[in-house]
Amino acid sequence: MEEFLLSSMREYGYIILFFWSILEGESGLVMAGLLSHTGDMNLFLAIFIAGLGGFAGDQLYFYIGRFNKSYVHRTLKQQRRKFALAHLLLKKHGWPIIFVQRYLYGLRTIIPIAIGLTGYSAQKYAFINLIAAWCWAALIILPVWFFGDVILGAITWAKTHWYFALPFVFIVVGILFFYFKNISHKTLRA
Repeated sequence: MEEFLLSSMREYGYIILFFWSILEGESGLVMAGLLSHTGDMNLFLAIFIAGLGGFAGDQLYFYIGRFNKSYVHRTLKQQRRKFALAHLLLKKHGWPIIFVQRYLYGLRTIIPIAIGLTGYSAQKYAFINLIAAWCWAALIILPVWFFGDVILGAITWAKTHWYFALPFVFIVVGILFFYFKNISHKTLRA
């Protein structure tokens, strides 16, 4: 299975990276950094393609907000607070929020939709978004490429010493169990 994934990444890596960057991004960028380190991908082409994918995804969200306002308001009612926060951030900070939104957990897709809901210039958003997407791709891929030997060594060590992870797995499972148990007690009492 591992060999199949690696051969697929080597053969279709740039296509996978583009679509992965549209949808989610960071784990795909880490893979691209490692494949660039091993020579299976070109570093600068990987940054370029990943940036284009991130750009395309955010543009899609922007235009969903721009041309489907009633659908967005109707469908994403539970996200009203996040939309309000996104509008406040845009009003307070202006165009730099387009750069920062890629790193704000829970707001990465909301902010482009919220900007699309406003009268913000589509051309200005596209230009800033493109530059921000390439910076985002470079900020993740370059360190992974640079520290590739260390990361690959850690992966190799973890594969041979997998049993050291068991205590962490039990701790995470225990925390999740108690968390969900407490939530179910609170909802039953309410």
